[in-house]
Amino acid sequence: MQEKELIHQCIAGKATAQKMLYERFSSKMMGVCMRYFRTVEEAEDVLQDGFIKIFQNLSSYRGDGSLEGWIRRTIVNTALDQLRKKKEERVGNDVEEFANVFSVNETVSAQLGHEVLLKLIASMPNGYRTVFNLFAIEGYSHKEIGDLLHITENTSKSQYKKARHYLENSLIELKYIESEPKLS
Repeated sequence: MQEKELIHQCIAGKATAQKMLYERFSSKMMGVCMRYFRTVEEAEDVLQDGFIKIFQNLSSYRGDGSLEGWIRRTIVNTALDQLRKKKEERVGNDVEEFANVFSVNETVSAQLGHEVLLKLIASMPNGYRTVFNLFAIEGYSHKEIGDLLHITENTSKSQYKKARHYLENSLIELKYIESEPKLS
């Protein structure tokens, strides 16, 4: 079924179309949820809540960007809403300047694998993990992150820097990189 027709049928409340849309995007969106939460159960809850919002608001999708992008943004916003509700950890207010994005060379990336990287990200404290996901993976600016999380732009930068150091230290412990990693 074509995307426009699928959207139209979902808006009309057709269960088969809603199931098709869910099946088309749920596994990718579960990956997004897993980057924000430590347990599969928490991620599944957010995925379910996100798809409820998607079906309730699908009529507001104008087709300006990709449907997948619109769905991803809805899922990310649902995850952020859930994190705000839980308030497991507050993002700190210390301000630090930093310059570059955390990266590892291709050899390290090949050795790590997707699953190990997800586990490392999941092991971060919530504030670090949330900012890292929004900045490095979702592509939000620190100003946008600050607005979303109700923190300052500098706090977002600080949390991101701490997340990078956390990952670097984890990679050193796992012996994926040498003890004096280079930030690039």
